[in-house]
This record gives sequence, structure tokens and C-alpha cells, in this order.
Amino acid sequence: MRITVFAVGRMKSGPERELADRYFDRLKKTGSPLGLEFNAVTEITESRAQQPDLRKQEESAKVLEALDQGGVLVLLDERGKTMPSEDFAHAIARFRDDGKRQLLLAIGGPDGHDADLRKRADLVLALGAMTWPHQIVRILVAEQLYRATTILSGHPYHRV
Repeated sequence: MRITVFAVGRMKSGPERELADRYFDRLKKTGSPLGLEFNAVTEITESRAQQPDLRKQEESAKVLEALDQGGVLVLLDERGKTMPSEDFAHAIARFRDDGKRQLLLAIGGPDGHDADLRKRADLVLALGAMTWPHQIVRILVAEQLYRATTILSGHPYHRV
């Protein structure tokens, strides 16, 4: 299963990008033997529409363009559910074992995701009750994807 992180907003060079890239590199190495291929981070610029609803609709349309037919859509959204790392890892494994060929994790823009996109999502996930800057969300997503592969492979990185 190919894993793509879709992000509204671009991440500049610097320590945050370096840390995210470090975890994505680890994900590439640990995911492959598990049938989990890290594909890429797809970045788009924020919509320039005047109203928040229009911005969310435009950005959501681009998310759907990046999603393959039959692909799994996971939205990162403050209204989503929280789950332990083990449950996240096993959800990814279930998607893979069900024959899904793509997992797209979408990080929304400053206005969040469109309500229709949330309804379409296979999983709406929150990284806690707090609001996080885009750069930190990307690092957290990269680390949790890497952690998921270590959990699924029995690697000692994840300790309870």
C-alpha cells in the first residue's frame, strides 16, 4: 500500500523539515518489508478564495484529486478521534490487508477541512485536543507513521 501525506501549505527548509524528513526516511526503510511504501509528501498552496468555506472547498477538491479510486482517506482534524499509536498501526495494517492500494493522510490548511470531505473520509483523526502548527503536525504524522511500522514489525522503538 502506498502512503502519501497531503499537506495544504508548504514547509520551508529548516529544522522542522529536517526532522520530518528524518522520520519519512525511516518510514521508507521500515515500511517496505511490511508492504507499506512511503510515496511522498504532496504540498499545495493555500487557496486564495475570500471566504473560508470556499477555501476549504477548493483545498478539499485537490485532496480528492490526489486520492486514487478506492484509496483510503485519513483526515487530520481537531474534531477527529484520538487513538493510541498501537490502534493507529493496526488500522493501517487492516487497510493494507483489505487490499487497499493507497493511504492518503491529509493535513488541512488554516481553515481546516470541508465538512463534505470529513464525511467522505475513512478515518478522521485528531492529534490531541490542542491545535498544532502545520510544521509540528507534519513531524508528528511522520513520526507516527514510522512508529506504526515499528509496532507492526515488533521493533523495540515503541515501548509501552
